[in-house]
Order: sequence, then C-alpha cells, then structure tokens
Amino acid sequence: MASSLCFLVLYFLLLSLYVTQISRAEEDIVEEGILYIDGFSSIAKIDEDFICATLDWWPPSKCDYGTCSWGNASLLNLDLSNKVFFNAIRAFSPLTIRLGGTLQDRLIYQTKHDKQPCTPFLRDDTELLKFTQGCLPLSRWDELSEFFKKTGAKVTFGLNTLNGKKIASDGRTALGDWDSSNAASLIRYTVSRNYTIHGWELGNELNGNGIGPAISADQYAYDVIALHKLVQDIYKEKDVVPLILAPGGIFDAIWFPKFINKASNSLQVVTHHIYSVGGGNDPNLVQKILEPSHLDEESKYLQNLQGVLRNSGTSAVAWVGESGGVYNSGRNLVSNSFVSSFWYLDQIGMSATFDTKKYCRQTLVGGNYGLLNTTNFHPNPDYYGALLWHRLMGRNVLSTQFQGMKKLRSYAHCSKSSEGIALMLINMHGSTTVNISLSVTLANTNESPMLLQVTNDQNPRHGIEREEYHLTAKDGDLHSQTVLLNGKERNVDHFGRIPLLKPIRVNPSDPISIAPLSIVFVHIPTIQVPACSMSTREYM
Repeated sequence: MASSLCFLVLYFLLLSLYVTQISRAEEDIVEEGILYIDGFSSIAKIDEDFICATLDWWPPSKCDYGTCSWGNASLLNLDLSNKVFFNAIRAFSPLTIRLGGTLQDRLIYQTKHDKQPCTPFLRDDTELLKFTQGCLPLSRWDELSEFFKKTGAKVTFGLNTLNGKKIASDGRTALGDWDSSNAASLIRYTVSRNYTIHGWELGNELNGNGIGPAISADQYAYDVIALHKLVQDIYKEKDVVPLILAPGGIFDAIWFPKFINKASNSLQVVTHHIYSVGGGNDPNLVQKILEPSHLDEESKYLQNLQGVLRNSGTSAVAWVGESGGVYNSGRNLVSNSFVSSFWYLDQIGMSATFDTKKYCRQTLVGGNYGLLNTTNFHPNPDYYGALLWHRLMGRNVLSTQFQGMKKLRSYAHCSKSSEGIALMLINMHGSTTVNISLSVTLANTNESPMLLQVTNDQNPRHGIEREEYHLTAKDGDLHSQTVLLNGKERNVDHFGRIPLLKPIRVNPSDPISIAPLSIVFVHIPTIQVPACSMSTREYM
C-alpha cells in the first residue's frame, strides 16, 4: 500500500513538472516580424488635437441591464471642482470635448426672460426617449463655460434638433422644420459672454439608424442650412466663426450621401458614431476586442464615408463624433479596464489612416466606458493610451505593412513634436512575444525604392536612443483598472496630479519587443523620411 502511494505521489509530481514545462514553453513563444513603413509620403493627415472625448446629459436614473452606471456624471451635475478632473483635461492642452448625446434632443436652454422653472431630466418610459424634457440653466452654462476656459478645452455643443418637430403616427418619423429660436437664444448668450465654442453640432443619432426618431436626409440638410445661416449672422462681428457639425449618427450608405450633397455648402464637419464591439450584455465582448478580423469590420464604414465625401466634392471633413465600443453605457470591468485599450487604440489608429480628423471617445467620464472613473475621476487605462497618442503621434500618417503574426497591429506617424517617426504597436496574442525589425522605404514607388534596414551599422546617428512606452495590465489581469507603464503602476498623486509618462531608452539596433497582450508606443528620432520633413508637415 505504501509503495503504491509513493508511486502515485511521484506520478503527480512528474505530471505537475511536465505541465509547468509546457506552460512555460507556451509563455516563452517568441516570433520575429518585419514592419515595412513607406516614408516617402503620408496617406492621411489628422488634426493636431485628434483625441477628443464626450460629456453627456444622462442623469443617475439612466440604467442598462439593471445597472445604473452614470452617477453624477451629467453635464448638469458634474463636479467641476474636482482637481483630478481638471488636471486630466489640462494634460492634453488642448482636449476637444463634445457636449451632447441622446438627451440633447430633449434639452431646452434657459433664457433671461424665462418664467418657467428650469428642471432636470426625469425618467419616464411614456415620454420620448424615455425621459422628460430637461433644461440647462444659464448659471450652469456659465459654470461649464468658465471651467472649460480654465482647462483649455475646445468645446463642441450638440443642439436640440427635435425642437419644433412633430412625431408622426408611426412613432418613428420626426416631421417639420427645426425651431431654432431656443438655440439662437443660447448661442447669442454664449457670444455675449465671450465664451469660445469650437463648433455647434445639430442632432444626435436621428438619421434613421439611431435609437430614437428619424429625420429624412432632405429635412436634416434643410435644418443644417438654417443653423449655418444663424451662426453666420450671430458671429458676423467675430473674427472666428464656429464649425457646423452634423449629423452625429451611425453611417448609412444611402442617407449620408443624400444629406451631404444637399448640406455641403453649410457643413464643415460630418460626424458619425461607432459602436463596433457589442452591447453591454454581450458575453463575448473580450473575444471580440481581441479578434483583429472583428475590429477590421469598421474599416469599411470609415472607407465608405471618405468615398462619399470625395464624390460629393464637399470640403467637409470626417470626425468620429462618438465611440464607446460597447453600447448601452458600456460594461463594467471591460470597457473601463485594460482590455478596452485593444479596440480603442486600434480604432484610433485605423480611423487616422482613413483621414478622420478627430476621434471622440464616449465618454470622458460617465457610464462604464469613461476615460476617467465615474466616482473619483482617476484615469482608467484607456486614458493613458489616449494621452500617449496625443503627445507622440503627429499629424502625418504613414502607410505600414507588418509581415509576421496576424494578431499584431501596427500604426506609424511622423513624430508630433520632434524629429523622426512614432509607432503604436498592439499585440493581441495571449502567449507570443513579437520582436520587430523595421524596413523603411525612402523613395516613391515610381523609382527603385531604397530601403533603410534600421540598425546601428547603417545609421550614422546610431548614438541616439529610441524611446519606448510599454503598456500592460497590472498582474496580467485584462480586467484590471490599473495600467503599468514600463512595469510601473500609473496613479494620480495625493494632489490629484496626472503622473509623468516616462519612456525607457533603448539601443536603436535592438528589435522592438512587444510582450503578449501589451501595447507599445515608440519614438524613433533617428529615422528621417521625406514624409516627415518640416515642409511636408506644414503644407500637406
């Protein structure tokens, strides 16, 4: 009996050792890859302040799937005295902030002569969009405007497009012209107080594929033309006139061309919304986030919208006006955790390659998809990725092609504030490290392309190190809300200050190593390409 017991103990010890060795072997998988970069010319150009975030009107009673995740994140009750919140916006200098969302089309604006009480939104399932009409007090607009001025934010404001319209008997179609009188009052007040608005946007997801009423393309264009005339009139004595943005909806291949063709002379920015991962109750969110083929589906909408803009002959540009990945307020410990960075940063990179000028994350704070924690405003992991992008990735977008593992995503730009190029590399594989060498094309395709194999021996400026920023999840937990930068936790200090984001410095001859389930930003000052010359940056 004793010998049998010893045999079993020995068997399980050997089995455990074998499993451990197999596990380690899987963890130690390393693959080589080559990243080809076309350095002759850029394929797109983004705005200097490409990173944008939204603030919404949803009250605490906004609930999805039995979870009420908005707390006091509404523009009507957001704590504007919080130091972390202030510093998080200031860190971008500037951050574009879009004020809007579903309830903007149920919002009225207090005027100086109003005698009716200015009341907030209340939940009522019998009302349009399931909430009563809400009101923005002028005193609150003053507070918000002063706050944004102090933070240096660039603000776009979403106006109520349903004002004056009637809902047809089908319960779906919104009929009639936009009543601009209430909006005109707010805009005139804003100008009288010298508040700076970057753009006025008309409507939220009312183009036929949204969650509420639908407005025809012809009627929407007519309303935008009316807004443009109104803004031109009110700002006629001003040196800078705000942009006109619309329609703030999900892309539709039939509706969008009709609308853009009719409104093109009055429209500077075409805004569209993206929620490509799934609903907050989808059990497969993580699998979708880490699957490149699923993420690639969004590229057809980005490409189709650019095609519509080119064919219309309009000078209007495209923005992603709202994108939270996971719709219906996101999903706790998914869209506010480290795993969210894989879809978010990939979609930022992808949108830039399709000449999208700005990308607005839903939300800055609020719901389960905020860049900041809804309760204490401390940054979630996506915030740090957005801040690194903002500081490193310049306006000119370069074409890349990666030869190697399919779950490695790569994006390259001219460096934002110094010489060289900047890369964003995303490893979605759970057990494979990728070592990347670079090959850069320095001539156009009509000539014999010259390739720069980036090694010390071939680069006369080899003494200059490259800078790397490696983002990983704390304890390897994809659902962690704490991010590690180069192995160290990033947290605000007791003064509410955003931590410094310092790189590690690496010999430029070494391959770029990207660990499993990690994201790496790289600044390489030694690579000088025609697309990133000062004259090219300025005039392209």
